[in-house]
Amino acid sequence: MHAKALMVGGTASHVGKSWMATAICRWLYHEGVKVAPFKAQNMSNNSYPCTEGGEIGRAQVAQAQACGLEPSADMNPVLLKPSSDVGSQVVVHGKVWRNLSARSYYEQCGFLREKVRESFLRLASRFEFIVIEGAGSVAELNLRQSDIVNFGFVSQFKIPVLLVADIDRGGVFASLYGTVALLKPSERKLVRAFAINRFRGDPTLFSDGAKLIERKTGRPCLGVFPFDPSIDLDQEDSVDLDAHHVTEGSKVAIIRFPHISNHTDFRLLRDSCWIRDPDYRKFEVLILPGTKSTMSDLEWLRRRGLEPWLRWQHDQGAKILGICGGYQMLGICVRDPEHVESPIDAMNGLGLLPVLTTLRAKKVTRAVTAWTKSGASFTAYEIHMGETVPVREEDHFASVDGRTEGMCCNGCIGTYLHGALESAVVLREYLSLEVSPAPNREEVYDRLAEWFADAADIELFRKCFLG
Repeated sequence: MHAKALMVGGTASHVGKSWMATAICRWLYHEGVKVAPFKAQNMSNNSYPCTEGGEIGRAQVAQAQACGLEPSADMNPVLLKPSSDVGSQVVVHGKVWRNLSARSYYEQCGFLREKVRESFLRLASRFEFIVIEGAGSVAELNLRQSDIVNFGFVSQFKIPVLLVADIDRGGVFASLYGTVALLKPSERKLVRAFAINRFRGDPTLFSDGAKLIERKTGRPCLGVFPFDPSIDLDQEDSVDLDAHHVTEGSKVAIIRFPHISNHTDFRLLRDSCWIRDPDYRKFEVLILPGTKSTMSDLEWLRRRGLEPWLRWQHDQGAKILGICGGYQMLGICVRDPEHVESPIDAMNGLGLLPVLTTLRAKKVTRAVTAWTKSGASFTAYEIHMGETVPVREEDHFASVDGRTEGMCCNGCIGTYLHGALESAVVLREYLSLEVSPAPNREEVYDRLAEWFADAADIELFRKCFLG
């Protein structure tokens, strides 16, 4: 191993580890360091295809971009894509490996630990510094034997740890002190500093609190980092959607599937309503997003009474758009002869588009440039395990590499192109929606670096992690 490294660990899930890791990546990049991100094992249905092939978690894609790099499968060697409450598709080195229950997954930790080690050593031979993101809490005692992502990984390389806690959720004293107390002595030595994240108001008001935690934990405070909702960074998973409130007067409704994937497709549609049950206000656009489990979520849609609601909205003039799994649902039938998703051989679709889908074990993962029917270009990507073919000739959605893609028919649209709705041009041309363009990605990463530099004790950071 040639590179230096640090791990951004957390006292819990969703304390801002991805945010902090991305900020550090960008700050080091500005410092002229040849830096790369790494997360041994991620659990997310928000993924993205690498140019070299395969897919990784969206958070590591953002971190790679912050480092000025193309995303690579080695940056996230194990990706779990939940397909049910008890099982996940396991992606190893960017490729689908197996579908496993949680228990079966833990039985494979020895094999997966070696795959993680291989990826990390490849990165460490190419870069000067690796910013590692942990997962969940670093002190999950019941998972210690199967841990391949937190101290179960960094302990073998003696990598120092920055421990992050979220003060906005409360209990920051207990979470930091309790986390440090629960670690083994050898693990505790690796914790070099802690960071207080998401502080609202004047951070200097917590200076006494930070000193109390320093005395209790025996570790210095790197900084009290402010809550800044104006920085628009892609979310790793869909937890943020659960807190999304219904927006009065919204033109757009999006169905909140249990296994929704790639919800970043809708980041320009900030005023949309996320729907779990029929809402008989009239909408102009209804969207069926991507899903990790098309057949299961189609059953869920029907149990919730959303099928007649969709037809009613369509009869009232609403446009209906399906992306990826949502596109498959809009067709006549979803077949699963290889039992990729279900023991059921086939399931009737919603019948709103004249297409047939056959699920396949081989996954398509690719980034593309596409063109609208008017000739405007946009970037997009495909991640799906299925082939959808028309049963009769209809208008297409877009053109990709000289072929037509998707379908537009009778006020309904279907496409496999994730990212299409991140284009203001596409939203205007197909859905008559006017939105503000997405923030410039490079400017967002620069703001994150400034956020880090303004709040962190940089000399302490250099001493603890760069020396």
